[in-house]
Formats: sequence, C-alpha cells, structure tokens
Amino acid sequence: MDEIVLRGMAKWPNVPSVYGWLTLDRRGNWLLKGDRITNPGVTAFIGRNYDRDGRGCWFFQNGPQRVFVALDYAPYVYRAVSPDRAPLAIETHNGKPVSAVSGAWLDEKGALLLETDLGAGSVHDRDLERLLPAFIDANGNPVAEEALDELMELAQRGQAVPLWLRFREASIRVEPIASSEVAGRFGFVARPEPPAGEEVCR
Repeated sequence: MDEIVLRGMAKWPNVPSVYGWLTLDRRGNWLLKGDRITNPGVTAFIGRNYDRDGRGCWFFQNGPQRVFVALDYAPYVYRAVSPDRAPLAIETHNGKPVSAVSGAWLDEKGALLLETDLGAGSVHDRDLERLLPAFIDANGNPVAEEALDELMELAQRGQAVPLWLRFREASIRVEPIASSEVAGRFGFVARPEPPAGEEVCR
C-alpha cells in the first residue's frame, strides 16, 4: 500500500468503513455509485491500495478509511499483455504481473477464470481471443480452431473436456464451472456487508 495510506491508517485507526459505493466490473473498471472512474491517477491509486480482509471481502484502503468493493464477478480481471506471437504474459486489471497459473475454468457463458499466484480472476472478454494459441491438447499440441470451439461449447455445458492452457512451463487443465459457484469456490464475497453492529458509511 502507499505510504500515505499506511500513515493515515496509523493516525486514524477507527474511521468507519464505506459500503455500497465502489464496484469492480467485469472489464476491470472501477465504478463509483455506478459511474465509471476515468481519471488515471485515481484508478492507479485505487489499484495500488486494493486488498482483501479475512472475511474474503475486497476493499480499497483510502487513507484511514476502508472502502469495500462490490464485485461484478471476480476479484481480479486478467489481461493478456504479451505482444503478438510472444509467450503469453498476463497481468491483473491493476497492473500486477502474473508469475504462475494453477487452475483454469470455463463457465456456462464462456468466461475463462484463472487461479494464479495473485488470486482468482476472470480473463477480460476482449482478451480471450489472444489466449487461444495457448490452448493445447493432452500431448501439448495446439488445438485447431474448430475443435477448440467444440471443446469450449462442451465445457460451457458443464462437461469435462481434454483441454489445457499453457502458461510458461505449466499445462493447466481447463475445467467447467458454473458462474453461481465461483465466489464459493474461490472464497470471496462478491457483495460485502458490514458485520452486525459495525458503524459504517453508506
């Protein structure tokens, strides 16, 4: 977290938390009361001070005040940032580079979810096409486009498929998942609410 934030937390430790103001949408945009925040300095500040608590609720630490984040889907939105034909490189919506991928899932709507060294997140829908060359079969060979479409359709129906994602030296099996199970599977709270009796700002 930023030094100014840490100093604020130390100086004013009991500032009431904020709920219901800030949202992270499926494309990694921050929304304040439904309106997209477009100021690059503000979005960078939020991203640097974005974290989770012990309940699995994600928040932005704004100086001494904790602003809890409603998640449209997952805590991170992953972006493909490698140039064309270069090895796949991925980072979070707030600019953190991914070092390792340990799991991959496809939901019924075709969203690809990854579990990485940073946590769980969904791949930005506009970047999914850039990941297609990284899908491989059991022998490590690229999957032809027609066959890949078929396998993805089966996975969206909840069927196990022989499909893997190559990231660096790892081959990660792509599993089906229902979108309704995502928060429970990865242990986060999509719509944080204050504990009973806690003083809050709304």
